[in-house]
Amino acid sequence: MIFTLTELEHHPIHFDVTYAPGEIAFSSELRQKGGLHAAGKAELLRNTLGEVRIQGRLTVNLESACDRCLEPAAIPLDTPFDLFYRPVIKTANHAEVHLEEGEIDLSFYEGDSVALREALREHVLLSLPMQLVCREDCKGLCPDCGANLNLSPCQCASRRADPRWSALKDLK
Repeated sequence: MIFTLTELEHHPIHFDVTYAPGEIAFSSELRQKGGLHAAGKAELLRNTLGEVRIQGRLTVNLESACDRCLEPAAIPLDTPFDLFYRPVIKTANHAEVHLEEGEIDLSFYEGDSVALREALREHVLLSLPMQLVCREDCKGLCPDCGANLNLSPCQCASRRADPRWSALKDLK
C-alpha cells in the first residue's frame, strides 16, 4: 500500500492490511510466522510542507535463533506505531544537514509517496528487543564443549582459569 500526497491532500487514508510471510523483507535471521496485520490511518499534516503521519497498531509473530542457545526463539509483537515522514531535503553539494532535537524521530521519503510496507518494516526492526532469547531463564551454551545447558548439565571438567588473571590469585 502506497500513500500518495495527492490523495492525502484530500482526506486521511484508513488502512487494514495483512502482509503474508516474505512480502516484507526482514533480515535473513528473522523469520515471519503468519501474517503481519496493521490497521490505522495515514494523513498529511497541514502547514508542514509535506509531512506525513502514519499511526496505528501492528501484530506479528516472528522467530529467530536465541542469542544464548541458538534454539528457535518466538518473538510476538503487538505494538502501536506513530510515525512521521518528511520529504528529503535536496542539497546541491551533499553537505551535512543539521537536524533539530524534535526532528530526530522523523523518517524521510523521496518523491510524492510513502510506502506502508517500508514504514512497517522499519517499525518492526526498531521494536525488537535488544537480546532475542527463547525464554528468560535460558542457560545458553557451554563455552568449552558447546552443549546446550537447557537440555542437560555439561560434562566438561571444572572451568579452567584464564591465565591472564593468574597474577591476581597471589594477592590474598
